[in-house]
Amino acid sequence: MISSTKNTVARKLVDAPVLRGVLNINDFQARAKRILPHTAYAYVANGSEDSIALEENYTNFERWRLRTRVLVGAEHQDQQRQIFGRSYKSPFGIAPMGASALVAYDGDTVMARAARQGGIPFILSGNSIVPMEEVAAQYPGAWFASYQSPNAHAIEGMVERVTKAGFGVFVQTVDVPVGSNRENEERAGYSMPLRPTRRLAWDGLMHPRWLAATAARTMFRRGVPHLDNLEYDGGPSIFSNSVSSVAAHKRLSWDHIRLIRKLWKGPFVLKGILSAEDARIARDCGVDGIIVSNHGGRQLDRAVTPLQVLPEIVEAVPELTVMIDSGFRRGTEILTALALGARFVFIGRPFLFAAAIAGESGVSHGISLMQKEIETDMALLGLPELDAAGPDMLVDMRDRAR
Repeated sequence: MISSTKNTVARKLVDAPVLRGVLNINDFQARAKRILPHTAYAYVANGSEDSIALEENYTNFERWRLRTRVLVGAEHQDQQRQIFGRSYKSPFGIAPMGASALVAYDGDTVMARAARQGGIPFILSGNSIVPMEEVAAQYPGAWFASYQSPNAHAIEGMVERVTKAGFGVFVQTVDVPVGSNRENEERAGYSMPLRPTRRLAWDGLMHPRWLAATAARTMFRRGVPHLDNLEYDGGPSIFSNSVSSVAAHKRLSWDHIRLIRKLWKGPFVLKGILSAEDARIARDCGVDGIIVSNHGGRQLDRAVTPLQVLPEIVEAVPELTVMIDSGFRRGTEILTALALGARFVFIGRPFLFAAAIAGESGVSHGISLMQKEIETDMALLGLPELDAAGPDMLVDMRDRAR
């Protein structure tokens, strides 16, 4: 029988009126859409160009079905997973998301606290507003995802800052040599740098809850928001023309990856790998892990989905910790990725939507929902522990269609 032990905090979360009826992490999005300005919602929800990569991230799970085993005992399901010498309660974490504090008040700090409480990793985006030192104080050993400048002095400064802040894992984002075609965001009135317009002001005024609870509080506490973690010595304001040039780096190369590896003494991960060839180069550069990712469908539209290339990457670099993100919303989807060889899965948008509607309580509720969903799915699969997940529990529906 599945464990019926419930955390007192989790019971209180469900009792919160704003969270009643939120039964899985997909449910956060519709509620967030009602309270967020269209501009802010579009920034989080949309993909690049025609959103083909975004949609395929969600639909590519249709290829796989799960083969269950019965009468194997379902008294206990162990969903703990250890990576980089640290044990986590579940095989998923919160992915890095830029400018989260424009969507939810102190969104990065809120998600970090909830992740620590829930026993899962949190990755802070370098494209964020809350200073990394504040976030690391709430979650010592959290992960930091850098948008690193291709400059040796800047790299040295960033590694030193991340080390002093107390982060445990350095993640280098490698799939943003230039900004993508964010046409959907532009149509909604969002841009980076942010351009104050009458439309933007009216959008905010028509969403008073967000205006008071997020925008006004942020301005009162921090003044004009800055992307404080883009560079080792701070970053530009969200209204500065230099934002786009600082966040994207055409000259970033494997030589810079080798330099980061030399300077950073802890676990080092590359995020944005989609080919076995790049995975092998990453291994040869001395990285400890990779996150197979198409940036949530926000960079190159029509890029392959991470799930499509996961098996070949796992086969190419068995010595690396291979993780994955982009499009995961269900426990069965996480278990599918683990069966294909991923060690860990990261989820982004739903947790930011959760923070937007209910702050830390919302994120904690989302984590609890996913943990319980994985527990149930493991019991139904006849899977007592995650290490037992493998290709034998999957059915490839493409083979059935031939």
